[in-house]
Amino acid sequence: MKLYIDDADLGEIRRLWEIYPLDGVTTNPTILARSGRHPKETLLEIRKIIGDDAELFVQALPKDMAGIIADGEAIVSAFGAKTVVKIPSVPEGFAAMKALNRKGIVTCGTAVYTPMQAYLAAKAGAAYVAPYLNRIDNMGFDGVRIVKQIHDLLQKGGYSTEVLAASFKNSQQVLDICAYGIGAATCAPAIIDGFTKNVAIDAAVDAFIADFEKAYGKGETMKSLLQ
Repeated sequence: MKLYIDDADLGEIRRLWEIYPLDGVTTNPTILARSGRHPKETLLEIRKIIGDDAELFVQALPKDMAGIIADGEAIVSAFGAKTVVKIPSVPEGFAAMKALNRKGIVTCGTAVYTPMQAYLAAKAGAAYVAPYLNRIDNMGFDGVRIVKQIHDLLQKGGYSTEVLAASFKNSQQVLDICAYGIGAATCAPAIIDGFTKNVAIDAAVDAFIADFEKAYGKGETMKSLLQ
């Protein structure tokens, strides 16, 4: 499963990119606005951090087809071929996905709450569909179940479109979809850090070090002992 950072905080992106095996960064208009910087400046810096081969997701803003297409072309021109244009999964958006797909521009159907939205985005040529798992939960439905249903629908329909699950409240939700074989997930930094935040893990690591130093000396490492 691909794993993306869902944020535009440059410090957090740099930190996480150095630590974890990640596939790229996703953004949306709210995330970019929260950064407090000009979007072009922020996105160019993100591209510099993650490199040209990682995927960067940037959302088109207009609600009409022509505007979405214009935004999509500008986004890819500014941030490179590995940039994915996020487009809301609504009628004008589907039309724009079809047009951009013909131009060779990779798209992601976003703001997905229902399997039918995902199905239509896939038929329109979207490479990804992004269901909002926790937001679906907050509407009174089972977000994990809906994401799995979307995955099954696309798999059985023979679409190459990948599910990019978004909007998580905890690492268990990510584990549930990972175990099911969902294509990708995008998570806030706190969720990614939570994957391994466990006092038992920390205690085990500390015990190994304590035992080693008791036997061989304070501050000794394998490198120091092998010199």
